[in-house]
Amino acid sequence: MLTGVQAGKLEAILDTKGFERQQVPYARFSFSGPSLLVTVYEKKNKLLVQGKGTDEFVEFILEPQVTGLLSVAEEEAKEACTAHFGIDESGKGDYFGPLVVAGVYADARIGAALRKLGVCDSKLVSTSSRIRSLAEGIRKVPGIRFHLVSIGPERYNQLYPEFKNLNRFLAWGHATVIEGLVGKVPDCPMALSDQFANPFVLKRALAAKKLAIRLEQRTKAESDVAVAAASILARERFVNWMDAAGEAAGMKLPLGASGQVVKAGRRLVATHGEEMLPKVAKMHFKTTQSVLK
Repeated sequence: MLTGVQAGKLEAILDTKGFERQQVPYARFSFSGPSLLVTVYEKKNKLLVQGKGTDEFVEFILEPQVTGLLSVAEEEAKEACTAHFGIDESGKGDYFGPLVVAGVYADARIGAALRKLGVCDSKLVSTSSRIRSLAEGIRKVPGIRFHLVSIGPERYNQLYPEFKNLNRFLAWGHATVIEGLVGKVPDCPMALSDQFANPFVLKRALAAKKLAIRLEQRTKAESDVAVAAASILARERFVNWMDAAGEAAGMKLPLGASGQVVKAGRRLVATHGEEMLPKVAKMHFKTTQSVLK
């Protein structure tokens, strides 16, 4: 249950973040976003949260911004965290588009500014316009340092055979971003990354670059504000590429690797020829076989 004030606050937050309003019987309001449906019912402001994005919603939005479950001491401790790099990527599960890896440096002051800005995991942001707005705000935070590696499909298709494994490819991308950040903030003591594979895969990639920085990997690392900021910057670069490529191709390039993506790939090949596919798609995906049937 929420109080009336909390319900109003939540509605304003979801509206601001670009979630889409839904019509639900007996609901005061209902919003949908990526893998998430949030509904507050008129009776006693009962809150119902559904979907795969529930944990991230509770951790990023509900507790810190609405219900205030974190105490002042906990918030201060969170903001006084050790200075570190946060690393995240966008596009790894999308057939069309680049693989983008981004990293952000945050200390206590920068972290507080990012939280005030409303930075959260990009998967909780429903619209490209909101992604771009947050990314612009991140770049304006005083003292912010960031680094991006964007691997377009053509380059991606050239590099992938060298790794023969997506996790090794991702580890190389993460290590390359960390290397770039170390060049900008040499005294940063640690880097935090989402755990996308056996932890030793990324550690080996860092060792190959002779980077001795302390590395932490954990699932749902996007709960860390530096990682969340990196996810926003990576997603911005990804959606900008997708919009530009779709405009050039004269058609929308859908996300993911679903049946809709296969249909779009076949249409693309029919319109521009098979040689167009490696310019916009990750060819090692099994989707390619379906597109070229």
